[in-house]
Amino acid sequence: MQPPPEPTPTTTRVPTTTLTPRQRLLGQTLVGAQFILIAVLGVFAAASLRHGSTPVGAWGLLAVGIAIGVWAVTANRPGNFNIRPEPRRGARLIEQGPYRWIRHPMYTAVLAYGAACAWANGSAAAWLAGALLAGVLVFKALLEERLMTAVHPGYAAYCLRTRRFLPGLV
Repeated sequence: MQPPPEPTPTTTRVPTTTLTPRQRLLGQTLVGAQFILIAVLGVFAAASLRHGSTPVGAWGLLAVGIAIGVWAVTANRPGNFNIRPEPRRGARLIEQGPYRWIRHPMYTAVLAYGAACAWANGSAAAWLAGALLAGVLVFKALLEERLMTAVHPGYAAYCLRTRRFLPGLV
């Protein structure tokens, strides 16, 4: 077995971390809530699709979310991606592609999906589900950032150079 490649200027190796049982449970709960809300929002959007009443802007926002998600996946390396908000053993800090400007481009993609679904449906319940999804992702990002800062010496500096979800805004 070959040793892993040396870190490059745009990627840095993340040391192993040990989560407490409470942190692990919290991470699993947030991931579960995230997927439930994604499904609920999909059901809301499907109702507007059946009636042919989906606003063009919702389609555009969905396309932006898909593009950001694909860009984030292609900027990452196989085995580095983790849906749980915890540093993965042997993972690298990615600072290229969308990660150059935002720390959580996959969350940004999911937020765009949620907003597109809520916009497509237009009901207060759909917007509430979108807001709950945003809250889950913010909390998940905060937990992930706290864990990354604890195990990765360069993560705090990376946070100062980047935004959480939108370049120049949030």
